[in-house]
Amino acid sequence: METALMPAEDANPGSPTLALTGNPNSGKTTLFNALTGARQHVGNYPGVTVETKEGVCNHNGRQVRVVDLPGTYSLTAYSMEEVVTRDFLIRRRPDVVVDVVDASNLERNLYLTVQLMEMGVPLVLCLNMVDAARKRGIEVDAERLSARLGAEVIPTVARTGKGKEALLDAALRKAREGAGGPPLVISYGNDIDEAIAAMEALISSRAFLAGSGPARWIALKYLEEDGRILAEGDAADPALSASLKEEVRKVSVHLARTLDTEPEALISDQRYGFIHALLREGVVRREHDQNRLYVSDRIDRFLTHRLFGPLVMLAVVMALYRFMFTYSARPVAWMEGIFSWLGRLASAHLPDGVLRSLVISGLIDGVGGVMSFVPLILLMFFGIAILEDSGYLARVAYMLDRVFRIFGLHGNSVISYIVAGGIAGGCAVPGVLAARTLRSPRERLATLLTAPFMNCGAKLPVFALLIAAFFAEHREEVMFTITLIAWTGALLAARLFRSTVIRGPATPFVMELPPYRVPTLRGLLIHTWERTWQYIKKAGTVILAIAIILWAMMTFPALSDSQVGRFESERAEILASATTEKKAELEAVDRAQAEAGLRNSLAGRIGVALERVTRWAGFDWRTNVALLGGFAAKEVVVSTLGTAYSLGEVNPEQGGGLAERLAANPGWNRVVAWSMIVFTIFYAPCFVAVVCIAREAGSWKWGAFSVLFNTAVAFGLAVAVYQVGTLLGAG
Repeated sequence: METALMPAEDANPGSPTLALTGNPNSGKTTLFNALTGARQHVGNYPGVTVETKEGVCNHNGRQVRVVDLPGTYSLTAYSMEEVVTRDFLIRRRPDVVVDVVDASNLERNLYLTVQLMEMGVPLVLCLNMVDAARKRGIEVDAERLSARLGAEVIPTVARTGKGKEALLDAALRKAREGAGGPPLVISYGNDIDEAIAAMEALISSRAFLAGSGPARWIALKYLEEDGRILAEGDAADPALSASLKEEVRKVSVHLARTLDTEPEALISDQRYGFIHALLREGVVRREHDQNRLYVSDRIDRFLTHRLFGPLVMLAVVMALYRFMFTYSARPVAWMEGIFSWLGRLASAHLPDGVLRSLVISGLIDGVGGVMSFVPLILLMFFGIAILEDSGYLARVAYMLDRVFRIFGLHGNSVISYIVAGGIAGGCAVPGVLAARTLRSPRERLATLLTAPFMNCGAKLPVFALLIAAFFAEHREEVMFTITLIAWTGALLAARLFRSTVIRGPATPFVMELPPYRVPTLRGLLIHTWERTWQYIKKAGTVILAIAIILWAMMTFPALSDSQVGRFESERAEILASATTEKKAELEAVDRAQAEAGLRNSLAGRIGVALERVTRWAGFDWRTNVALLGGFAAKEVVVSTLGTAYSLGEVNPEQGGGLAERLAANPGWNRVVAWSMIVFTIFYAPCFVAVVCIAREAGSWKWGAFSVLFNTAVAFGLAVAVYQVGTLLGAG
């Protein structure tokens, strides 16, 4: 007899686990935010790099653990998101599963619901966005849908929190029942049904993969040729697995001969047939106005227009940068003032020596250079959250698909680029991981190799520093140009790869465009804070550690006694002379000694050794040290420049901001700044991104290729910019 999946025993029976599932754009994460608020954290599912969120909410005096599973359209293991969602439901067995469905796209959303019911999980249906459905002339009878499915259905508007209390009531009622209902049984036609019956008998008789789901569900996975289940079956009982595969082969041959189809396609068709019949039984009522255009459709006629759409997109990007720079200028200055004050405070209370140098040059000037840009990063993330939550970023992907196909990429590659920082402020690591959604291995490889060219949040402080120092009067225009350079370089590199080392045909692009929504302030603040906090934590951990290491490399070995003695002799001669400019001459000697000490250090020696090559790009030895640190994390470029130029000053605590120091340094000008910007855009991804590239590509050779190819391209372009700019006298 068929059994449903039972909830696992909870270590804390007073805190049931509620798992949120649903299609992308169904409002699942919005509901999660509404339920948990700030009581949540982001993590990776054990063993993989797919992001999951967990939080807690209190309902009627009872604490509920809420898990936001990755958005997915089905439970067949095609993508890592599907694997993570399915494994959580099978292995962790939450007390209740809340399936969030979009009321205005019920037929498509219920496909996942049907699969959950076939697993027999304890299920409650969250009928979300009922307000948006009504505006589109769609009315869903929740009671009738509940009666037809045999699962409780709760209408909600997650954006406003409407219905969440009733949803929690239903979820806790289901959790108290202690088990799911009987698994849903759908007839897939005589041929499939007979094969399922035969396979189900074999599976039940041997308790085959008993921990992976009901016997009928295992049989369906074999018929769908689910790679993960097949691998588990081969490992658990090779002989029985071979028998099941033989049943699949026989029915596949028969279906190909009689219906010119295969089991997986027929199963999918029958599921949609079941859903279609369900909805026709008075569950959904529509306004029949053939001339009526939904609000989102009306907006899309303009925003995704072949001519006007791209122009609007460029204007949106420019507006985002203007917003970011206009409103971050004063907070950034405040932050710089705070760290300058800390430098003066440390200078006044710490004696001369290594400790004072570590605190001022290593910690305050190093980490402070990165932390000063937190207001700018925060505003950038806030702007991107508006574009995401409103549904506009999906339109950007849709419009750019036509362009991406020219360069041998898939439309979904746009998502990887945007996540990696296509509009600045993303991260290369999730950008690389987002390439998993691409089915073609060649398009996936080309995408994950070029996504790091985007302007991630780690590069943003470098650009902001150089813009503040040399292009303050054209901030938005320069940042917009940097974005265009990154996209152009990435697309050209992709075209090169797809024409040479990664040849192959392109695959078609199909993408859902979610309806436009007005973002909620609560959701925007949560999304903005999550990303900003990740940046702050990185500055306080990884960057702090690297800053200390680089400070040590730029401090030791110290000058020898004879070298120090030579500078002391010069000071004595100045003091004994009759000159009236003693103070200026003494400061010159102090600066010379500070620079000599920095040059003599380990980092200084490496930078000086590289200078004979990097001078073609306009980089001096201090810049070389900073760029080497950037291989670990791009934010380190700013912190290392802060340390290097602090160590080179006599009174670093009174030396002003780093941007001012660069602008006043004779070795820097606009041409050098542009050379540095171009190099930063294209050179090797950070270490974590390289590891992800190697893991996703399945070989470390692609990780090494990314480092070498990107750095070679970056240096070649930087040399071209510097040499041409110098010839034209643009400095």
